Amino acid sequence: MTECISVLVICYLIGSIPFGFLIAKAKGVDIRTVGSGNIGATNVLRTFGKKLGISCFFLDFLKGLLPVLLTIELTCSEYAPICAVAGTVLGHVFTIFLKFKGGKGVATTAGALTGLAPLAVLAGMIIWFITLKITGYVSLGSIISALVLPVLIWFDLFGENSIQNKYFFIVMGFLVAYRHRTNIQRLLKGEENSFKKKGK
Repeated sequence: MTECISVLVICYLIGSIPFGFLIAKAKGVDIRTVGSGNIGATNVLRTFGKKLGISCFFLDFLKGLLPVLLTIELTCSEYAPICAVAGTVLGHVFTIFLKFKGGKGVATTAGALTGLAPLAVLAGMIIWFITLKITGYVSLGSIISALVLPVLIWFDLFGENSIQNKYFFIVMGFLVAYRHRTNIQRLLKGEENSFKKKGK
C-alpha cells in the first residue's frame, strides 16, 4: 500500500508538468487565453504550428510513458503500474501547477497506457490517425480511440491482460471521453474545429 501511494504521488507530480503551457510561455503567450484555451498539444499545434505542437505531444507522451516503465522495473506490487498511470494522467488533467486545471490527457494517457499494453495502444493510435485523416477532427479520433482501446484490451486481442488492467482501461477510456464532452457537443452541432476544413 505504501509503495502504491508513493508511486501515485510521485507520478502525479511528474504528470502535472504542463509542457504545453511552458512551451507557450516561452513564446510570451498564455496558452489558456488562445484557441480552445486547452494546454494540450492540439491547441499548441493550432497556435504555434506543427513543430511545437508535435514537440508538446511527445513531451506529454513521454511524461506518461517513462514513469510507468520505471515503476514496472523498480516496484514489486502488481498494482503499482496502474497507480503510475493514474498518477500521471490525473496530474496532467488536474495539474497542481495551474490550479488543478490541465489538459484533456490524450497524449499522456496514450504514453502511460503504452507502458502497460504497447501493441494495443499502437492499434488505438492507428485508429486515431485514420479517423483524423478521414474527418479532420482530432477530438473525434481521440474519443473513438479511447472507447475502442478498452475493447481491444478486454478481449486480449494484442496479448493477455490481467483483469485489473481490463477494468482500468475501461475507466481510462471513459475518462478521456468525458474530458471531451464539450467537443462532443460541438461535433453534434457541427461547430468543432477541423483541420480538414482548413486544408491542413
